[in-house]
Order: sequence, then C-alpha cells, then structure tokens
Amino acid sequence: MINTDAASDNLENQRSLHEEGFTQIRPTFRPDAVVNLDAPGWRKNLTKLERTIGREINTYANFVQALEERRAFFKKMGATATDQGAATPYTTRLSDQEVEAIFARALAAKLNTGDVENFTGHIFMEMARMSVEDSLVMQMHCGVMRNHNPALFEKFGADKGADIPVQIEWTENLCPLLSAYGNDPRFHLIIFGMDESTYSREMAPLAGHYPSVLFGPPWWFHDSVNGMERYFNQVMETAGIYNTAGFNDDTRAFVSIPARHNVWRRVACN
Repeated sequence: MINTDAASDNLENQRSLHEEGFTQIRPTFRPDAVVNLDAPGWRKNLTKLERTIGREINTYANFVQALEERRAFFKKMGATATDQGAATPYTTRLSDQEVEAIFARALAAKLNTGDVENFTGHIFMEMARMSVEDSLVMQMHCGVMRNHNPALFEKFGADKGADIPVQIEWTENLCPLLSAYGNDPRFHLIIFGMDESTYSREMAPLAGHYPSVLFGPPWWFHDSVNGMERYFNQVMETAGIYNTAGFNDDTRAFVSIPARHNVWRRVACN
C-alpha cells in the first residue's frame, strides 16, 4: 500500500508503522505544496520545508537541493515513487537565470503572468532528471480544476468533491520532457489524466511508443464500471496491457479499497 506525503513530512507515522511490522506501507513523495507557486499557503509550506531540513531556502539552487535531500530521505523510508499534480502537463526547460528570477519573485510575492506555469513546467523537467538519478518512478496527475464550488470550499475546505475535469493537451506539452528523458532506460513515468478525450488520441500513443511511459488507470469518479470500460476500449488497442499501470485507489474511505480493486479486476477480466 502506498500513501502520498508532503515534501516537508518527517514520516514519523511511516516509521511507526515499519516498527510495528507494516513494511509494505510505503510513502510517496508529493511536493505540490512547494513546487506549485500558486498552491494555497505556498510561503508557509516553504517555511515548513525549511524547518524540516534545518536551513533557509533563499535561492532556487537551495530549493532544488532541498528537494533532492527529501527524495533521498523518502527513498530510505521505502518510497518507490513521486507524485505531482498540476493543471496541465506543460513542460519546459528554463535557464538558470530565468528560474532563479521566478523563485526570487515568488519569495517577494511579486509573481508575473506566466511565472507559475513556467516554474511548474521547469520543475517537471527537474523531477524527471532526479528520477533518472534516484530511480523513483515519476507520476503526473493533470487536468483538473480544483475547488470549483467556492461555497463548498469556504465552508468545508479542499478535497470535498468539487474538483472538475478540464480539457488539456499532452502531446506537445510532454515533448520537451520526453525528448530529454523518454528513451532513458532509467526513467519511468506514469501519466494520469481526467480528460477522457485524450485517452486514445494522445495518452495511449505516448505510452505505446515511449519505453519510459506507462498509462495510469481511470482516476477519481472515472474509476467506475462504465469509466473502466471506456478506458479499456480507448486504450488497449494502442497502448496494450503491458504499457498500462494496473489500478490505483484514490480514496480516504479505507474500507472501500478492497471493493474498488475487486471491481477493477472483474472489469479487466471481462
């Protein structure tokens, strides 16, 4: 079993579980709160990361070093993968000067238009580089407008069911990342998307072609019988079973996990 944890997490619960013998419960490195500059409370999240590593993060170079250190710690604690969510799978490689300038503006709370997207796109490239170096599988979740219902968000907070799919594009957006790392045997990438119109047009061909890419299963409210059948019908001819990533469960209702996996097994057998 795998759970996701923030980059600043000390994994004390993970350590406790391991001491009790639950060694198959593994952490997954989820850095969204600090790598997405528009994340709620980004500066506070960065401060938490500073406390965890025991030093100030005042440059982008220091920031990347902190992420590398935390990945190494997560791997030591049993992690086999990272997980990163963003509005789109846009990837780009910025110059050192460009990314340092964006990070400085973020620290000063003076971001320019386009800074968030460009920074996240650059971080995707950095995460791919790190995955090549430390062998952690890279996962990307894209294509959702989160907290769509403001009244619900204000009353109950995030993750209450108002995250709605948006139309996105994968082929051009992933081209810089896959051009750099897609043929490297040390790199493994699992892509997840909520825009079903991209299944057969973009995601399945990418998984079928690049040796590094696996196609993630239906996600959230698409992990239903009908959603799974649509997925199989659109994906298997091009990607094949070998290039898909099985099933994952994204639920906080712990007791529902066996039932949901059983649904997947039955639909897969059909």
